[in-house]
Amino acid sequence: MSPGTGRRNEWLLVSFTGSTSVADAIGTVALPVLTLQFTQSPMVITAVAALRSAPWLVAALHIGVFVDRMNRRTLMVGAEAARMLSIGALLLAFLTDTLGVPLIMITALILGLAEVFASLSGASIVPSAIPKGQRDRANTRITGVEYLCHGFVGAPIGGFLVAAGFAVALGTITAVYVIGALLLAMLVGNFAVSQTKQRGTVHGEIRDGLVFLWRHKLLRTMALLVTVMAGSWAVWYALIPVYAIKELGLSEEAYGFLLTCLGAGGITGVLLVQRVNKLLGRRWSMFVDIIGTAAMVGVPALLPASPSSAWVIGAAAFVTGVGGTMWTVNSRVIQQALVPNEMLGRFSAASRLVAWGMNPVAALIAGALAQLVSYRVAFGTFGVLCLLLVYPFLRVVTSESVREVDSPDEPTDETPVKAVEDPTDPTPDSGQPAQAGATPVQ
Repeated sequence: MSPGTGRRNEWLLVSFTGSTSVADAIGTVALPVLTLQFTQSPMVITAVAALRSAPWLVAALHIGVFVDRMNRRTLMVGAEAARMLSIGALLLAFLTDTLGVPLIMITALILGLAEVFASLSGASIVPSAIPKGQRDRANTRITGVEYLCHGFVGAPIGGFLVAAGFAVALGTITAVYVIGALLLAMLVGNFAVSQTKQRGTVHGEIRDGLVFLWRHKLLRTMALLVTVMAGSWAVWYALIPVYAIKELGLSEEAYGFLLTCLGAGGITGVLLVQRVNKLLGRRWSMFVDIIGTAAMVGVPALLPASPSSAWVIGAAAFVTGVGGTMWTVNSRVIQQALVPNEMLGRFSAASRLVAWGMNPVAALIAGALAQLVSYRVAFGTFGVLCLLLVYPFLRVVTSESVREVDSPDEPTDETPVKAVEDPTDPTPDSGQPAQAGATPVQ
C-alpha cells in the first residue's frame, strides 16, 4: 500500500471513529437518563450498562473468528446498520409512548453486540489499511479522536440533546451512524483476510487465539491488567449517572460536562503520548493509566456526596483520560507489531474477553454494593484493586519486553499463525494450536 493511500484511509478511519464516538457518547448519556424516567434503582441502571458490555463476555471469541474469516469493512458497516436500526426502534417506541425498561435493555444489548463486531474489526483492519510506518501516528489520532468525540464533544452534546428532548437525542444518534457507514464505504484496499492454510473448526480457531494470548507473557499480562482497569471504568460509567444526578444533585447538562473531563484528559494524552514515549519510554507512558484509573474510582469513595465534590471527581477523570490515551495508543501499537495479521481478530477477541469480559460483572457488583451498602464502598473497592496492579505491571511490562515493537520489519500475511514463546515466560510449550478440522466451517 502506498503512503498516499495509507493517509487517505487513515483520515477516513479517523473520521469514522469521530462520528461513531459522538453517537456512542450521546447514547451513553441518553440511555441511563432515559432509564431514570422509569426507575431510580442503581441495580436497574447498572443492568442497562452491564447488558451493553455483556457481549464481550459471551460472544467475543466467536465474533473474533468471523473477523478473521470475513471482510472486516463489511462487518463494520453491518455493525453501524445494527446500531442505526436499534436506536431507530427506540425512537419509534418513544414517539408512540410504548417505551419501557425492557426495550431499553434490548437496545443496550444490540448496541453491545454491534460494538464487539465494530471494535474487533476496527482493531484488525488497521494493518490492511495503513502501512506500518504510519501506524503509530494513525493509532494516536484514532485514539485521540475517540476521546475528543466521545468524552469532550459527545458527552456535553448528549447532555444538551437529552435536555432538549429524547426524540432529538435519539434522532441525532441514528443520523450519525448513517454517516459512519458512508465513511467506511470510501476506504480503499482489500480488507478480506488472506488464508495461508485450510480453515479449522470454529472452536479450533478460537483455541488458536486463546493459546497465542496465553503463551505470550507480555500480551497476557497486559490483558489481565486491563481486566481490572476496564472493570473500574465500567463501574464509573455505570454508577456515575445516578450518582451525579441523584447524590451530587447535578443537572443532565452538568452530568454531561462531568463526562467531558474524561475526554479533555484524553485529548491532552494525545498531545503528550509521543513526547512521553520518547522521553521516558512506552512503559512509563502506560503506567499513568493505572494511577489515573485508581484515582477515578477512588476519589468518589473519599469525598462527601455534595455538588462541590464534582470538581475533584472531574479532575480525577481528567487524569484518567490522559493515562487512558497513553495506554491505548501504546497497547495497539504493541499488538499490531507482535500479532500476525490473520490472527488479529481472534487474538483481539481473546484479549478483550479477558480484559473487558468482566465489565458487566464489575458493573453489577458495583450496583449491588451501591444499593446494599453505599456508593463509597462500591467505588472504593475498585480503587484498591487498581492500586494492586502496580507490582505486576512493573515486573512484567519492562523496557526490554516492548523493544520488539519498534522493529522496522513489516509483518506479512504469510507470517505463520502460531503462539509466540516468550523466552522469559516459564510456561512450557504443551503443544501446537489446534489443527484444521476434518469438516471446515465456511
